[in-house]
Amino acid sequence: MNDESIDVLIVGAGPSGCVAASYLHNNGYRIKIVEKSLFPRFVIGESLLPRCMDHFEEVGLLDCLKNIGFEVKSGARFIKGSQVCNFDFSKKHTKGWDWTWQVPRADFDHTLVKELKTRGVNIAFEEEVIAVDFEDEISKTTIRDKEGKHKVITAKYIIDSSGYGRVLPRLLDLEKPSELPKHSSIFTHVKDIYRPKGNEGTLITFDVIDTQTWLWVIPFSNGVTSIGYVGPTEFLDSFVGDTTEKLTQMLRHSDYFYKRFENVEFLFDPIHIKNYSKSVKQLYGKGYVLTGNSAEFLDPVFSSGVTFATESALLAAKLITKELQKETVNWEQEYTEHIKNGVNVFASYVREWYTGNLQKLFFHRPENPQIKKQICAVLAGYVWDKTNPFVTKHNRLIKTVAHLIDMENDTIIED
Repeated sequence: MNDESIDVLIVGAGPSGCVAASYLHNNGYRIKIVEKSLFPRFVIGESLLPRCMDHFEEVGLLDCLKNIGFEVKSGARFIKGSQVCNFDFSKKHTKGWDWTWQVPRADFDHTLVKELKTRGVNIAFEEEVIAVDFEDEISKTTIRDKEGKHKVITAKYIIDSSGYGRVLPRLLDLEKPSELPKHSSIFTHVKDIYRPKGNEGTLITFDVIDTQTWLWVIPFSNGVTSIGYVGPTEFLDSFVGDTTEKLTQMLRHSDYFYKRFENVEFLFDPIHIKNYSKSVKQLYGKGYVLTGNSAEFLDPVFSSGVTFATESALLAAKLITKELQKETVNWEQEYTEHIKNGVNVFASYVREWYTGNLQKLFFHRPENPQIKKQICAVLAGYVWDKTNPFVTKHNRLIKTVAHLIDMENDTIIED
């Protein structure tokens, strides 16, 4: 294998890597994507948020996705027993996209890489990063192909968009424990033969079993539906049997969906991911930057993964472009602070979901239209909008409103 010298090496060909690659390629830089898997391949993270549509549009990847006919996601439904809370992305505080998609990621990601390849982007599949060395800010990355042959890629920058592979966090000792509670998930796909017609059958739904556990149901346009059970790691480990037997038992806890999926065959053995929340010591260093799940993964409850992946990838590519043009970049302020601001907002929502406070806001009646619009903007991914009090006061406003609901309920009981 011949060694190479390029401007930017991108590790991973998922949405994060493709957005970064598209931006850099559009600006004329010598780039390469190395991807350990052969596409198409299965990966989780199938529910997008409207915010990421801005990113695909900006780098010229929106039209190729529109042509596929993925299931349109115009909102989300949360149910808890007989209680229902519907969010409509067209009724949100922040201006922006009112819809996005629910996607089988194998097809979605493959569409992106095929588009990039037609533009001449260099993408190498079944090539794995096994070592990285830095000489000042210049990196020398050792790659191993599927035949075991090695080569070295010299690059001015590395963008780690490897997602759950978390290549640089592993190689550079950047891992650190997440501060979120330890939760796990078990998920699979089914041929949704009993799917109701219309919006009832295609709307993404989060079925709240209890405060700590819930079921996701994500219908795709091809008749397949993704189902996954989420809860505390210790609770999921209490179920006996293989993953098929475990998920079958878990589905019995869903009064709403049990009959729909009772006799439906799983399309693959359910996958069990334990303690899925991840974090890192830092998001960048001399000659590298982490994007998407290679940096932080919070929780699947609000589908924030792909949006953070594309937000961070586009920003990283823009800042690298500035440096390649000899402009000064303050990575701490311009990158880490921006990404952390959004992560912190969603982290508050995840924490308050599992305390039950956010669930009180969702299911309280009568609804407060203004509060709902502000929360809806967050759920649509617009977590950088400083005009939204549920963004700027995320660390205390949910608790405050939940406390007011408790006081109201106490007054009703006393009366």
